Amino acid sequence: MDELLSDPVAIGVVVAPHGVRGTLRVRAIGSGRHLRREMEPVVAGVRRRISAARQTPKGFLLDLEGVESRADANPLRGEEIYLDRAELDAPEEGEYYVADIIGLKAVNDAGEVLGTVEDTFETAAHEILVVSEEDGTFYLPFTMEHVPEVDIEGGRVVIRPPEG
Repeated sequence: MDELLSDPVAIGVVVAPHGVRGTLRVRAIGSGRHLRREMEPVVAGVRRRISAARQTPKGFLLDLEGVESRADANPLRGEEIYLDRAELDAPEEGEYYVADIIGLKAVNDAGEVLGTVEDTFETAAHEILVVSEEDGTFYLPFTMEHVPEVDIEGGRVVIRPPEG
């Protein structure tokens, strides 16, 4: 993929084929706004133009050029969908790309390091930060109440874990 993308950012994951015409069910990483017509992401090492995209309650349904049947779509199950960072829309205020948050130090209000951000995932209510520490992993709602500051340049997020 290095020859296709100089700074790859994952924007989705193929969950499964949908129907018999090669449509893919995709889980967005982040808002999903880059999963739209005419974008040309890299899927399984091949750059493919999105010919149709629609959002559903269970994610997105995408039609990609060159994926014409369920047999074409099946091998793509589990594949991440990438764009080059230069192709991404600039994030709005208070928005961050997951790739930029992974690896940041999680500190409390006093600046003490509590762990490292390992991942994020969506729930019905809000996004969740996955933070690893010496004793294991904990999960934190990615809300202003629990994550009041994200400092990408400083390499840290300020977190306020819930009591208990």
